[in-house]
Amino acid sequence: MKKERSRWEIISDILKVTREEKKVKKTRIMRRANIDWINFQRYLDFLLEKGFIAKCNPDPEYYEITENGRNLSERLKEANAILD
Repeated sequence: MKKERSRWEIISDILKVTREEKKVKKTRIMRRANIDWINFQRYLDFLLEKGFIAKCNPDPEYYEITENGRNLSERLKEANAILD
């Protein structure tokens, strides 16, 4: 039986995909992070609002991780290592 991911695990997965891809569209993030569209939109809105992910200039169809997003991603990785 597969355990359900926590909110922070999902956020970590989204940040990881965005960091690895450099410049990525919504659908690619959603698929690689393995999350449904409705929940993905909610998480993406949160990450955009808090400044962890930003729309790329001049192409707003693409997203990229910010420095704050990299910092959060590293801290979530460290917390996960401690908890495992």
